[in-house]
Amino acid sequence: MSLLKQFKICPKCGFEHQSAQSECLRCGVIFGRLHQDDTPHNPKPKGHETFTEDGRVVFYEHEDSTTALFFAGIKGVFLLFLTFWGIKLASLPLIDGGAGNSILHNVNLPFHEAGHIIFSPFGELVGSLGGTLGQLLIPLICLFTLLFKTRDPYGAAVCLWWFGENFIDIAPYTDDARRLTLPLLGGNYGHSSPYGFHDWEFILTETGLIQHDHTIANAFMVLGVLIMGVSIIWGAWSIYTKHIKD
Repeated sequence: MSLLKQFKICPKCGFEHQSAQSECLRCGVIFGRLHQDDTPHNPKPKGHETFTEDGRVVFYEHEDSTTALFFAGIKGVFLLFLTFWGIKLASLPLIDGGAGNSILHNVNLPFHEAGHIIFSPFGELVGSLGGTLGQLLIPLICLFTLLFKTRDPYGAAVCLWWFGENFIDIAPYTDDARRLTLPLLGGNYGHSSPYGFHDWEFILTETGLIQHDHTIANAFMVLGVLIMGVSIIWGAWSIYTKHIKD
């Protein structure tokens, strides 16, 4: 009596063949040697799916309702924290430094300074703008890594919040381009520093936009608030779809 079993979908790795086979063309398992518990007669619980270039691989995850509600609660509380923190940062007066006085400014600062170094080969103007680009690029890199590499939309939403916060962090120094009263790195001030030391004074002067410094700063604030709001909605939706919906 033949022990051969033929399946179109491999019960071990989930690869779907064009026709029934006795051996998986992807993982190489011989179906006749599988235990009864591994066959489709005893299917595993449904879970999340991911796809590869050579076929479909199914990863099974089971999360009981208590665990799901626990993680949903933890993530939800953190989203509320980010919501209220964002509101506080957005309400700080630009003339006093705004979000530049928060602890997150110290987190953003190394990426800002690294941006100057990275973009300096492209000229003085791009090098000055590179500080702003550096602190905006890092949250975006983290966002796309979490979203497409690790498949973590909640983590990506948090990174989007950070991206929006950076616009609020940039706004006070844009608003200071003519006033030049805010402290800069090293304890300097724009009014007592050489031309070019204050990024946004240099950027807006060189581009002929210096008279629009307050308008541009307010635009950064509005954009930052909108991005942070979208991130909170996205984070809440990811909690619902992952821990509550099913």
